[in-house]
Amino acid sequence: MTLGTTMIIISVSFIMSVVLGFIILPILRRMKFGQSIREEGPESHQKKAGTPTMGGLIFLSSIIISTLALSYIYEVLTTQTIVLLIVLVGFGVIGFLDDFIIVVMKRNLGLTSLQKLIGQIIIAVTAFFLLKLGPFDTMIALPFIDFKIDLGIFYVGFLIIWLVGFSNAVNLSDGLDGLVAGTSSIAFTAFGVLALTNEQLAQLDIALFSFVVAGAMLGFLIFNLKPAQVFMGDTGSLALGGALAMISILIKQEILLLLIGIVYVVETLSVIIQVISFKTTGKRVFKMSPIHHHFELSGWSEWKIVIVFWGIAFLAAIVPVLLEVM
Repeated sequence: MTLGTTMIIISVSFIMSVVLGFIILPILRRMKFGQSIREEGPESHQKKAGTPTMGGLIFLSSIIISTLALSYIYEVLTTQTIVLLIVLVGFGVIGFLDDFIIVVMKRNLGLTSLQKLIGQIIIAVTAFFLLKLGPFDTMIALPFIDFKIDLGIFYVGFLIIWLVGFSNAVNLSDGLDGLVAGTSSIAFTAFGVLALTNEQLAQLDIALFSFVVAGAMLGFLIFNLKPAQVFMGDTGSLALGGALAMISILIKQEILLLLIGIVYVVETLSVIIQVISFKTTGKRVFKMSPIHHHFELSGWSEWKIVIVFWGIAFLAAIVPVLLEVM
């Protein structure tokens, strides 16, 4: 896959995302799919109440259409492509149901944690068995060193943890305008490059999907940058996290996701640390979690936090990419 082809793929999904944004956003406004802002959140967020949510429909539609069309054109529509789309759409549907219950049915809790977990496990197990129909490798390798371990049938447990964990991690990180859209475009681009380093046809399908997602997220940023015209909602964040984890599994760079997705890892750890600290000592480590809210309450502007987190995501992605390519 040449640089020119990569740019075409990114451009097509970018344009598709922008066009669909101008079509879907007015519909979300007319249907009054406005975001509810939790009262315990930062006071500055209250003015965002009513901003349309479920914006994940914009880039998910772009990703599905662009992936199917471009995969057909470049003749790389494979089982792995289908698995990626199943994970993306499956996790997106779970997020959509959660958003729909909260926004449309006015039930603040949405889906229960158990309902979400069951849905995510079903999708993860489905993906595993589809992959097992072919020569799927159940080895896990540590990046940068020659050490591998074969999990065998236990790999399905790892896959469930990975998909569920990272879908929820991205969901937790989606709290500031443009934060997840920007970091995810960086992460998917990095995995697209890593998929190409294998130089095998079986990896070109994953690279194409990765670049399609990156382009779609850049297009979505036009509507999601501060002040956001639309939020992606659980519809988008759960889908992105699941797809990102699935890509790391398909290109056998599972552990590297902890570095490339460092922003999501830190955001999740901040929540875990906060909960454990409060339940054991009655004290909070952070002013508020996830950690981006801590920086907000510490006086950082929303723009500053987003830019810094983008920068961290870029550095965390470029280092492993250079090491793998070199």
